[in-house]
Amino acid sequence: MNKKIIKIMFSLFFAMLVVSCASVPLTGRSQLHLIPDDSMIPMSFNQYDQFLTKHTLSPDQEKTAMVKRVGQRIQHAVEQYLDKQGQSRLLKGYNWEFNLIESEEENAWCMPGGKVVVYTGILPITRSEAGLAVVMGHEIGHAVADHGNERMSQGLLVQLGGMGLAAALKQEPAATQQLWMSAFGVGSQYGVLLPFSRIQEKEADHLGLIFMAMAGYDPHAALNFWQRMAGKKKNQEQPPEFLSTHPSDATRIAKIRQLIPEAMTYYKPPKGRTK
Repeated sequence: MNKKIIKIMFSLFFAMLVVSCASVPLTGRSQLHLIPDDSMIPMSFNQYDQFLTKHTLSPDQEKTAMVKRVGQRIQHAVEQYLDKQGQSRLLKGYNWEFNLIESEEENAWCMPGGKVVVYTGILPITRSEAGLAVVMGHEIGHAVADHGNERMSQGLLVQLGGMGLAAALKQEPAATQQLWMSAFGVGSQYGVLLPFSRIQEKEADHLGLIFMAMAGYDPHAALNFWQRMAGKKKNQEQPPEFLSTHPSDATRIAKIRQLIPEAMTYYKPPKGRTK
């Protein structure tokens, strides 16, 4: 490849970055945003519906009701938070849905448009509504911060040559489907941990603490949850933090401890409930 072609490619790449940047709520960090919401959200709804047809909803009415209850409380918190920030536009096209899937996987995720799945396998680790709020707040934080679009955009740029979503679906449907699943942690054994970069994880932790606090759940529950998650993984081989895309458990817990005082300023426990 000659120098002229390389120069043109780099010019196109940086032009794409300039015109395709968005900002993360709360942090203001610029992020790559190649896929318009009017494409991203309909695909999300379609993928979510397909997922539900291939998986079994939990028959446990009590646990299902808990997932929906916690999800709806966090939904209202998100709406209130973004309204106060003057960023309600970020929820345009959202159609919230919360489902509990019967599966041993310790996983949960949220697709664009507020489509949330929790796996029954993670409930023994969450243990309580507050613990569940940690997980759901975190996953919804990823969605609100548009981390999925960022991941998809990076994948389209690096793996599929920067082609648009519609073209990728037509020309490389299998690769695009796999990219989508990876971007949102669908099917990951530890979906709460693996799919996102360190900075995205920190943003989701931060937003998640605020959302759960506004929903009436004590943010201190996040420390207990991540300590339990760390304990579960302590016998598993893990790479050094500098080789990992997500923060180590110790780093995450320390950062959450630092963020709790801020989150507590949003915390107002509902009457009759203190946890």
